[in-house]
Amino acid sequence: MTNDRDFAEKRLEKAGVFRAAATYVGAVVAVAAVVFVFFLVAARDSEFVAWLVPGVFLAGGIGAFVKTYREWKAERGWAAWQGAGWFLLLLVLVTLAVPGMVMMAGAVE
Repeated sequence: MTNDRDFAEKRLEKAGVFRAAATYVGAVVAVAAVVFVFFLVAARDSEFVAWLVPGVFLAGGIGAFVKTYREWKAERGWAAWQGAGWFLLLLVLVTLAVPGMVMMAGAVE
C-alpha cells in the first residue's frame, strides 16, 4: 500500500524538471511573440493571424498538460509541467485581447 504523503508529494527535486518546463514555456512564448510581431507588422487586419497568438499559447498549454500526464504516469517530476500548463493557459486569456482588438476595429468602421 502506498503512503499518502508519497501520493501528494510535489517537490521539484527531480533533476532537470524545472529547467525543461521553463525552456518549453520560453519556446512557446517566443513562437507566440514572433506571431504577434508578424500580426503587428504585416497583417494588422487579419483576424486569422490575430487568433493565432492565443492559439499558440493554447496549443502550448495542452502540450504541457499532456507532458504532465506522461510524467505523472511514469512517476517522475510532473509538478513543474503542470505549472507550465496553467501559466500558458493564463497567457491564452491575456492574449484574447488581440483578436478582440481586430474584431472591435472592424465594428467601428
